[in-house]
Amino acid sequence: GQPLGVLDGIPIAVKDNFNTAGIETTCASNMLKGYISPYNATVVQKLLDQGAVLLGKTNLDEFAMGSGSTDGVFGPVRNPWSYSRQYKEKSVSKSRSEDEESNWVITGGSSGGSAAAVSSFTCFAALGSDTGGSTRNPAAHCGVVGLKPTYGLISRHGLIPLVNSMDVPGILTRCVDDAAVMLGSLAGHDPKDSTTIQENFKPFELPDLTDVSKLSIGIPKEYHAPGLSGEILALWSKAADLFKNAGAKVIDVSLPHTHYSIVCYHVLCTAEVASNMARFDGLEYGHRSDMNESTESMYAATRREGFNDVVRGRILSGNYFLLKQNYENYFIKAQKVRRLIANDFVKVFRSGVDILLTPTTLSDAVPYMEFIKEDNRTRSAQDDILTQAVNMAGLPAINVPTALSERGLPVGLQFIGRSFQEKQLLTVAKWFEKQVKFPMIQLEEVKRLDHGVFQHEKSASFS
Repeated sequence: GQPLGVLDGIPIAVKDNFNTAGIETTCASNMLKGYISPYNATVVQKLLDQGAVLLGKTNLDEFAMGSGSTDGVFGPVRNPWSYSRQYKEKSVSKSRSEDEESNWVITGGSSGGSAAAVSSFTCFAALGSDTGGSTRNPAAHCGVVGLKPTYGLISRHGLIPLVNSMDVPGILTRCVDDAAVMLGSLAGHDPKDSTTIQENFKPFELPDLTDVSKLSIGIPKEYHAPGLSGEILALWSKAADLFKNAGAKVIDVSLPHTHYSIVCYHVLCTAEVASNMARFDGLEYGHRSDMNESTESMYAATRREGFNDVVRGRILSGNYFLLKQNYENYFIKAQKVRRLIANDFVKVFRSGVDILLTPTTLSDAVPYMEFIKEDNRTRSAQDDILTQAVNMAGLPAINVPTALSERGLPVGLQFIGRSFQEKQLLTVAKWFEKQVKFPMIQLEEVKRLDHGVFQHEKSASFS
């Protein structure tokens, strides 16, 4: 009979790499099939304490390694926009049933299940994790808001680690205001996570920004990445013009070490993966092989049976980079490059730039059959190119759904803010969201009885 908090009765979903007491946590892997955690992740506990209702756990790439949500043991996640009127009207189909089976598009990853849940009105908000873009990438493909907070603002306790120095719990919602509410409930110091900020976090309400003339928006030239679609390039320019016409100062900036970031990211990522995955040995928890000739053979068989090719591949790469003869040439060098990448952002923000505006993804979502033609490593290297530098610098970033592509699929743009300046970042994102009026997904099966429920009924002329 007592109100618990601002999230009372709000349905939420949680990515299946956050521990949930009494509920299976699998990381979409055979290695953790049937594993039930004895405790809640801090973020899950905070949501429940605020009155949120957990609807379920969401699908992902195995151990969050991927950019399509196609590599988990539960199978791929389908993008709800595949079944939208907007996409169906644009996609030319031979026959309807064939089209349904072969023409559906991916959600992006690795938090694809969470993005799909929010996008399809299954829940109001969902938790994802973001190591190299795993919240912002699916948010862009599913037409939702995806926030990656500053490293250390939200506790990682109970998030099964991928890359400890880059992992951040991410927030997926349908509008920027909701993301601010979620952030207010989750952020702050956690004694169980030594990397969280020490001071208490004060939740904030986002002001309605009317005057952007004092803002300085940076456009990093290095984000004109190879493979960036003409459509997204045009939207990016249009968004910059939108700020310029409203009186903001829009300037071209340079982040010179961006070109090295994806290679640097993969060295550091696989090295930490190799270290983190060592805990799955078949002894304490998770899958254990029946092979009992020796402890070593049990270890080897357990890991062969429990991990998929993607995870095993990253473990092998990481161990190679960490070998005594390679450590200096790969791991130490990558750490130095990471510092240079972080310094690029520091210099740009010191020069007076408030927010950086970039694309989130290279294109809109691709059909599943096309996506799986290339292996996970190649896909991740392409799809993380615009997002992972932010993780290496520990900065906050948000994807804001911007327009529909020519194929009727969502396209988003990314805003990158200064460290711990979430309020400014979200305020600018909210202003932008209001200007573009991203159209609501029209799922053919969903009959909209109350037109007043949804904010953005009509698509603006932005696209």
